[in-house]
Order: sequence, then structure tokens, then C-alpha cells
Amino acid sequence: MEETQALLQRCSEDEQVSTTAVNMKGTMLGKIRAYWLGSVVCMGGFLFGYDSGIVRGVLTLASFQSDYRYGGTNETRTSSLSVGLQQLGGFIACFIAWPLTDKLGRKKSLMISSFIFCIGATIQTINTHSLAAFYFARVVAGLGLGAATVAVPMFNSEMMPKEMRGQVGSFFQWFYTFGIFASYWVDYGVSRGIASTSPSQWQIPIGLQLVPAAFLGLGMLTIPESTRWLTKNGRHEEAWRSLQWIRADDSQSTADEMEEIRSGVTAESMATEGFHVRELLRGENFRRIFAAFAIFTAQQAIGATAFAYFGPQYFSLIVGNGEQSLLLTAIFGAVKVVACGVFVLFFAERLSRRQVLIGGAAFMAACQIATAAVVKAFPAPKNGEGNAVAPSGIATIALIYLFIIAYNFSWGPMPWPYVSEIFPARIREPGVAVGVASQWLFNFVFSLTTPYMISSMGWGTFLLWGIFDAVIAILSFAFLRETRGLSLEAIANQRFKFGNSLENGSDKNKNVLIEHQGD
Repeated sequence: MEETQALLQRCSEDEQVSTTAVNMKGTMLGKIRAYWLGSVVCMGGFLFGYDSGIVRGVLTLASFQSDYRYGGTNETRTSSLSVGLQQLGGFIACFIAWPLTDKLGRKKSLMISSFIFCIGATIQTINTHSLAAFYFARVVAGLGLGAATVAVPMFNSEMMPKEMRGQVGSFFQWFYTFGIFASYWVDYGVSRGIASTSPSQWQIPIGLQLVPAAFLGLGMLTIPESTRWLTKNGRHEEAWRSLQWIRADDSQSTADEMEEIRSGVTAESMATEGFHVRELLRGENFRRIFAAFAIFTAQQAIGATAFAYFGPQYFSLIVGNGEQSLLLTAIFGAVKVVACGVFVLFFAERLSRRQVLIGGAAFMAACQIATAAVVKAFPAPKNGEGNAVAPSGIATIALIYLFIIAYNFSWGPMPWPYVSEIFPARIREPGVAVGVASQWLFNFVFSLTTPYMISSMGWGTFLLWGIFDAVIAILSFAFLRETRGLSLEAIANQRFKFGNSLENGSDKNKNVLIEHQGD
């Protein structure tokens, strides 16, 4: 145990005093390769967004309803099952992905995830005339998608230099917004441009899922395996080649970084030899596991995901039913893409992770509560068709757009890199799996309950989200720790203690990586 403590302390000291840490600012090819790797793996985010958005539109197409022989009273049930079963598959896959990524690595896991998703998407595209077959395909696609959402943040965090980790890690959410945006317009295009009697009206948008899925799987052939995973499994020569490739550098600074990674992984392995699941419930590990679970639960409780699924229904509370709500939803998607892009490209590594999450939740709470007040005072017309939007409606729309801008500057992109950063290598797979599983679980909960909330609560739905956002802001202030600018080894070697920053000097050299038996 004394040897383990010495190794961990040395890793922490190296982080503080090293002047030879890799500086990606001076390696343009390294930056290009880092951005390429991030773009390839985060195609899983695009796939997640496109799949989430496309099914809602497809289910409303007359051609799909005719081929699968449902409508009227069955529409709500079919819609709920089509979305919910995919999310069930994603939730289950999070726990399958844990041993898969540990055994096979990040790269092969993403290739397998892509292949499984393609099987599900292919079955969905075939005109089987059977809702049972369609539901089965949704579960299969969810398994592939869920596994990918676990592997992507781990792969990104383990390969990025600390100067780029927050930015490239946030690509997942940015690509997700691109996927949602594309799905809105693909649905709109086929509904206007293809006859409702043709099966291709719904087969084209469903089948297009195969394009990003294939890009994700085949793109893995162009990048190396995770350096830290290779090191953890004793494949040191491959790990060194992987790090050389992603940094585009084989200088002493890269060699020093490789040595820091080896020291950190060795210390973690020695400290926790013979891993047991019950270790996740102890001390530092439990704090990190609980933080991951809470962060992704909060991401769903913010209310933005419900807007993504049920945008037209929300806007109908403001402007009434009609094409205006559809148009506002499409603009809503464009605002998300631009806002998230601005954050990722210009602010992700310039702003404190903690302050972004606190400030974002507080601002969104103000927007939602103000929206509830306006909608209650000035109810939407029963039918918005042909009616000009009232000044109160314009103000409310502006508040919602400000809300989604704040979301894509904070709780949209930031949980993905943050959760992948806070775990030591030994428990990164189960830790990220638990966090992402909570994302899928509460995605399912809120997508299932939101239609009933809108119909029964009306303006109160906005108020409920506002209260959730305010609570999230308070809890974030009390419990979230700062991780920006620290290596994964430094984060792993610090206390994740509520009430103290990870950068607090008093905790710098404490060996509290993991509590385990026999100490």
C-alpha cells in the first residue's frame, strides 16, 4: 500500500510541476487529428439526435400509418412505444457496454455498436407491415445507440489533451443538435415532396439513419485505440504509437505524457487489484458515481429534451395549433445548432465547467418561470391557423429561444466531457455507464410523461421545469467540482469532496483514489 501511495503522489506532483506537458497549441497536425477523432466518434451523437427526432415525424406520415394499419386512438400508444422501446434498449445497453468496452476496447465497441444499430435501422426501413417487427427493430437500434453513448465520452476523454478535452467532448451535444435539426427538415421535406401513398415517404427518412451509422463504424478504421485502455491492458507499444498518432509528435514532452499515463494507470491498478462492483459504493467512488448519475438526471430534468421531442405541442400552448407551431419548432432546431456550435468552438475551454452549469441552470429557471407567467396571463388562441402571433406570444417565443441557447451553452454539451473526466481509469467504464444509463432512464421517463403534462398542466408545465432548473442550480453550486485544465490522472488523484474544489491545494497530494478492501 505504501508503494501505491508513492505512485499516486508522484502522479499528482508531476501534474503540478511538469513544464513539459504536451501543448497542442504548437502541433497543428495533432489538433487536426484530435478534431477528426472527436468528429468520428461523436457521429454517435448525430445518430442519437437524428434517430430521436425522425421517428416523431415518421409516425405522423399518412403513408406510414397506412402501411402499418394504425391511427386514431392507437396513435398515442404507437408513438409512446416507438420512442420508449428504443430508450429501453439504450438503457439496457449501458450496462452491456461496460464489460464490452473493458474487454474489447473503445474502438471495437463502437464498431459493434454501429453494426447492431444498422441491423435495427434496416429492419425498420423494410416495409414489414408489422408494428411488432418495427418495435423489435427499435429495441435493437436502441441497444446499438445506447452502447455508443457509453463508449464515445470515454474514448474522447482518454484521447484528448486537457487543453481540448472540454471542447471536443462537447462535440457530442453539438452533433446531437445537428441530428435533431436534420431530422426536422427531412421529415418536412418528405411530407411535402413525396406522395402520401408511397412507402418511400417514410422509408427514406428511416433509411438515412444508415449513413451516419456507417460513418461511425467505418470511421473507426481511421483512428487508433484509446491510449489509456491499451496501457491498462499492458499493450504499451501500441499505447505509445496511439499517443504519438493523436499528438502527431514523438518528442520528449509526448514521452513524458506517456510516462504520466503509465504511472497513473499502474497506481490505479495496484490500488484496486481484484475489482468488485461493491467498490463503487465506497467513499470517493460513490461520490463520483452519484455525481455522474445526478448530472445526467439533471440534464433531462432541465426540460430541453422534452422540447426536442414535443416542440410543436409546446409551441401550440403559445401560438395555438397550426403550421406556426411547426415552423417555430424548425427554427428552434436551427437555434440549437448555432448556439451549441458557438459554445463548442469559442467558449468550451475558456469557461469554468462548474460556473457554466450553475449559471446555465439559473438562467433557464428564470426563462421558464417567466414563460409560465406570460402563458398563464395571455393564453394561446384555440386555433393559431391564420392568426398573427400576439406580442405576448412573441415575448414567450423569445424566452424559449433564450432558454435553449442557455441549455446549449451549459447543460446540453457540458455533462458529456464532465462525467467522462471525473473517474479514474479503474472505474471509468462502470462510472460512465451509470451516468449515461440515468440519461436514458430519465429520457424515457420525461418523454413518456411530457404529453400528459402538456395536456393536463398547460402553462404549469413551464413552471415545473423552472422549479426543477432552480433546484438544479442550487445543488450544482453546492456540490459540483471544477475539472477544467487538469489531466485525467490529476483529477483521479484528488478528493472529490463536496464543498472543496478539485483544485484546492490542500487536497493536491492526498491519495484517496479508491477505497478498497485490505487497506
